[in-house]
Amino acid sequence: MAASTLRNKVVLITGAARGIGAATARALAGRGAQLVLVDVDEAPLLELATQLKAAAFVADVRNLDDMQRAVDGGIEAYGGIDLVLANAGIASYGSIMQVDPATFQRVMDINVMGVFNTVRAALPSLIERNGYVLVVSSLAAFTPCPGLAAYNASKAAAEHFANALRLEVNYRGVDVGSAHMAWIDTPMVQDAKSDLTAFQDLLAVLPGPLGKTMTVEQCVDAFVDGLAKRKRRVYVPRWVGAASWFKAVITSRVGDRSMLEHVPTILPKMDEEVARLGRSESARNKTS
Repeated sequence: MAASTLRNKVVLITGAARGIGAATARALAGRGAQLVLVDVDEAPLLELATQLKAAAFVADVRNLDDMQRAVDGGIEAYGGIDLVLANAGIASYGSIMQVDPATFQRVMDINVMGVFNTVRAALPSLIERNGYVLVVSSLAAFTPCPGLAAYNASKAAAEHFANALRLEVNYRGVDVGSAHMAWIDTPMVQDAKSDLTAFQDLLAVLPGPLGKTMTVEQCVDAFVDGLAKRKRRVYVPRWVGAASWFKAVITSRVGDRSMLEHVPTILPKMDEEVARLGRSESARNKTS
């Protein structure tokens, strides 16, 4: 079904150079989609575009003019935009007392304003072609973690942006979904594990399956299915959907208990490691 539904559809993907974005692009290309790839990291972006015979645009999702140029370029190349995967995102490290304020702002700008700029630029074409937007949120939207406040806040904002957008554009023939994943073995998660033993400690004490890391392939399969079926929600893995229904419990005093006992050990350790690193994000993000 996904192959026939996606063939010749024009899909714009942000954060396309690496990780989930790049892997999803490859999967979509294999199903006959035409791709508009967007990222700030020029070398891997252009390499991927060459491999997939896709249109590529070096653009910063924080800049609306950049995104408008990318969308206009995609329309010029293929005639319009049918599907958008608003995937670009980063995370920061450290407690609210320790995290670099500029890095905190950068997370919010990329993860929230980046989604707005992507959608704002693409929306006229999506309306014209009865398109679909999949906003990449996270399990983090409803399961807060100490030391990751910027990521949690930005992904909750991304989810609710998608909810509001859905109400605004439904009558215009555009469908909107949000994607919610547990930890995925992406460069972002790999870098956090490499940089911070405290992050590994955090994963180890999260209850049940919350600390497990999924493969990129599992995520890609779900994203492709979500794009093909224009899903309202995409959960990776499926139990994340059950967690979403228990958001009120997870963020209640009862839900806090499982984490509060570990915070006095893990959070100071994370802050010490962040201070030694001299940065509140991965080295890869800092140079992009």
